[in-house]
Amino acid sequence: MVDAAGPGCGTIGAVTPEQVTMLRSEAGREALAAAATLVDTDRLAAVERLRRGGRSPELAAAALGQARLRQRAAVKFGAGADRLLFTDDGLQQATRPAVAARRARRLAAAGTDRVVDLCCGIGSDAIAFARAGLRVTAVDADPGTAAVAAANAETLGLADRIEVVVGDAAAVHRELPAGGAVFCDPARRAGGRRVFDPAAYSPPWEFLLSLTGGPACLKLGPGIDHALLPAGVEAEWVSVRGEVVEAALWCGPLAGVPRRATVLTGTPAGTPVEAAELTGDGTREAPVGPLRRYLYEPDGAVLRAHLVAELAEAIGGSIGEPGVGYLYTDAEVATPFARGYEIEEVLPYSVKRLRAALRARDVGVVTIKKRGIALDPDALRRSLKPSGAGAATVLVTRIAGAPTALLAHPLPAPPGGA
Repeated sequence: MVDAAGPGCGTIGAVTPEQVTMLRSEAGREALAAAATLVDTDRLAAVERLRRGGRSPELAAAALGQARLRQRAAVKFGAGADRLLFTDDGLQQATRPAVAARRARRLAAAGTDRVVDLCCGIGSDAIAFARAGLRVTAVDADPGTAAVAAANAETLGLADRIEVVVGDAAAVHRELPAGGAVFCDPARRAGGRRVFDPAAYSPPWEFLLSLTGGPACLKLGPGIDHALLPAGVEAEWVSVRGEVVEAALWCGPLAGVPRRATVLTGTPAGTPVEAAELTGDGTREAPVGPLRRYLYEPDGAVLRAHLVAELAEAIGGSIGEPGVGYLYTDAEVATPFARGYEIEEVLPYSVKRLRAALRARDVGVVTIKKRGIALDPDALRRSLKPSGAGAATVLVTRIAGAPTALLAHPLPAPPGGA
């Protein structure tokens, strides 16, 4: 691990290099194994039990902290989480392995052979780049976080392809060699909370914009405002099993289309995935038409990428109200980009009418969805007082300007779907 100078990304003080060294020693590995059996025990009691084995208070606390992080990490990283080290913020911001692997394959397919990974965090993207055959310079301003990334690279047998540098992102990226690309995942957490203002990212938005003229991929929060995006970049939104997990800007020669929605479907953490992509320019408006038999709720990546019109064209659908993203079709279609429902009953929106309709159907379990109308689904569910044996989905929206309630049942997900 190379030590440079200057801040630029990272969460200062979460983990120290000394703690990483301690945890990677033989005594540290034994403490981690013992702590793994105590993750559901009261913290003070667990630390005391670890100390009874002659371990120092520092080692006992660090091992228990890592064991609990590994337990949480299993949701994102799968079974391999128990081999890695984490920080709290690093785990929360780390790219899911399936998403990182797909990004790495795209960079390799574009002819990239070297990546400078600015703000590498715990190293999840650097690991994916190295596994795709790329050489990586992984940079983080926080020495402890960088030590975690270096330890993870060594654990996975990738230390020969990943050089970890403690240093300033702005200084390191200037050394990019020919054939290389920059990847930057700016810190978007502060004090344990998410940061939504790009100007408050670390490094800030102004620095990120300076990278967009060359071969670069920038990972951003999925709520990034389209108005902030510079001309000439490709903006991609990625969802995993229905959850939008990130936006990415592909810059310079890496840009392909103005907007892309990528849906990764039907897989547990850390395993190969099926990917579906929808592309367009993000400026088209979907056609408006009448209510029809089937309703399709676009995946969040499609909505974020402003590609509802492209999806409407692909499935032969239309919207019922300008700006309201539910799509309606006459025929059932199989698409990974939307969840389908068959409409059973249409009502002018009224709590009283809706309650009566649910009682007539003996419905006791109600799933409530809404789009284009302001209401609190939980408050509506309480007002409906469902008490029957059946189940139904209620979608509240606007059709031709009128608040409307649709009683429906979900269609089976397509093969490989979420």
